[in-house]
Amino acid sequence: MLLEKINGPDDIKKLEISQLQTLADETRSALINKLSKAGGHQGPNLGVVELTVAIHYVFDSPKDKIVFDVSHQCYPHKILTGRKKAYLDEAHFHDVTGFTNPNESEHDMFIVGHTSTTVSLALGLAKGRDLNGRSENVIALIGDGSLSGGEALEALDYAGEYDRNLIIIVNDNDQSIAENHGGLYKTLKKLRETNGNAEDNLFRAMGLDYRYLEAGHDTAKLVELFESVKNIDHPIVLHIHTTKGKGLPYAEKDRERWHAGGPFNIEDGSPLYPYQGEENVIFSCLKELLDTNKNAIVLNAATPMGLGFVQGVREEYVKRGQFIDVGIAEENAVAMTSGIAKNGGTAVFGTFAPFFQRTYDQMSHDVCLNDSPATFLIMSPGVFGSDSNTHLALCDIQMFAHIPNLIYLAPSSNEEFVQMFRYATTQKQHPVAIRVVNTLRTTGVDDNTDYSVLKSKIEQSGSKIALIAVSGLLTMALEVAEKVKEQTGNDITVINPRFVSGVDEELLVSLKKDHRFVITIEDGELMGGYGQNIAAFYGDSDMRVRCYGISKAFHTEFKAEELLDQHGISVEKLTKEIIAALRSE
Repeated sequence: MLLEKINGPDDIKKLEISQLQTLADETRSALINKLSKAGGHQGPNLGVVELTVAIHYVFDSPKDKIVFDVSHQCYPHKILTGRKKAYLDEAHFHDVTGFTNPNESEHDMFIVGHTSTTVSLALGLAKGRDLNGRSENVIALIGDGSLSGGEALEALDYAGEYDRNLIIIVNDNDQSIAENHGGLYKTLKKLRETNGNAEDNLFRAMGLDYRYLEAGHDTAKLVELFESVKNIDHPIVLHIHTTKGKGLPYAEKDRERWHAGGPFNIEDGSPLYPYQGEENVIFSCLKELLDTNKNAIVLNAATPMGLGFVQGVREEYVKRGQFIDVGIAEENAVAMTSGIAKNGGTAVFGTFAPFFQRTYDQMSHDVCLNDSPATFLIMSPGVFGSDSNTHLALCDIQMFAHIPNLIYLAPSSNEEFVQMFRYATTQKQHPVAIRVVNTLRTTGVDDNTDYSVLKSKIEQSGSKIALIAVSGLLTMALEVAEKVKEQTGNDITVINPRFVSGVDEELLVSLKKDHRFVITIEDGELMGGYGQNIAAFYGDSDMRVRCYGISKAFHTEFKAEELLDQHGISVEKLTKEIIAALRSE
């Protein structure tokens, strides 16, 4: 087995070119071993195995700098740079993360988990090299729809006037997470169909040198191509056609489903742990809106499955003109949503909270400054979202709750979400964002609240101590109240804020009559969060306030319950604190 002898790029260079395909096959087998048992990004990594083998055969990492866009196509790179045990031995699966990480290896340049950043980062590395008078190669690998992101296009534009070594590898597998969208992908298709000779060439139009390789899984041809540009003295784009999911027939056929996922049976691709979840309440609301309002439209940025618009479902709405996927271009989607709402449409844009971070300026300027009555679904924020430092969304309240004109609603249940969504998509006064955490409970009781009046809800009435719990933490707060009642006989007040873009001043004033202690808990970062707004309100009064949230850090590879507990947010710790406060009277 060749892979047993590969502990770094130097070992790859000792092989004959004729042995590289064997190494690629063994690398792909190692990938499948881990992916089938532990899950991960499947399609992107399977599609770049030969390409990665050839890169390390020709270039001299870590002297030569390699940057991976999104880096969910870096698993073969990790296998070939001393981390193969994390893919071969189940006991070591968690030794590495799913993204490049300099803390793991000198062969990784950046911690990267967001899209469209590679060419910009590589340009920075190149300029740093120039300033220090060095001459190493700088290689940017971009693919999986990342070219549609604005940063990628901005970087290509600047690269067109750069005049030193920069090698941009466009891994063209004709796929993003879902299908690609945008005019530039029509251009890429023409280039593929003409073996790179089409007159319309985005890269040449940007002033870049360009070469095309159809045989993206031919190690010998890849080596030949890379050797021809090694130490080149100007920027060049290497446009390489690959197959996403290469090596697993079902992944090659159903590329959207096999972008990423959990453990599976290698024989047929069936999941080891079939999903047993409830119906997607987000999709149900969106479907009802589109089916009952011909002027309504849903926008998305390359994550349609997150809204429930999976392949086979969304096509009908696309045909009606009621569903748009703009590709990985959230900024464009947000501004479009504002324009649609301003011109009489009912517009909803939704994607995952980490990707909303790219839209701050558009949310502030294009939407809120203009007070466009659009609706935004901010999915999977807080500690119950992603547990990777590349996809953290612990600051959504800090980002959005403080923008003027924006109403930021925080449902604690599916029923509240449904009613908030209906309010947001029927009102015409202000933009509304809804914080959709992954732990929404189902109460079984319809919510008929009029959310045009922003009021918090007292879920349980008591005295002396009030516990205010944001979003999905309400369930914990109610359990704490129950424990306190069992152990002391006292009822405490439990409050569901329901909106986090302000405070319910009338309610907070009323608490002063028979409460002396307010505790806030939230599933995001404490600094600048909702709880500190409550503390500020009570700042000149006798009310004691204790705020609990997550510390300001790039937390990673955590379990939500454990991270919350580390920050004092657990049934046991809150119950103990409240009982101690009651007994200290």
